[in-house]
Amino acid sequence: MGELGIGTNFGLERSTGLALLDEKIGGTVHLALGQAYAATGGTNRSAVRWDLIVDLRRGGVLYADGKVVQENGRFNEGRFVWPG
Repeated sequence: MGELGIGTNFGLERSTGLALLDEKIGGTVHLALGQAYAATGGTNRSAVRWDLIVDLRRGGVLYADGKVVQENGRFNEGRFVWPG
């Protein structure tokens, strides 16, 4: 895995076809398979990088540590506490 991100820009409402913009749409989750960015401390090397974006706004659920973080692309405020 090269990157994992959660889109939080709810001002973006529809896909443009440009992954660098679409991965920021609020209610989406972004996963990149392949090489990580060295500038962020990534050390894995790969000849390929494949960006995948999933839109959770119409029925998706995102879990972290067995707890629901997002439902239908919206954070569950007050129901999820980051461990620490």
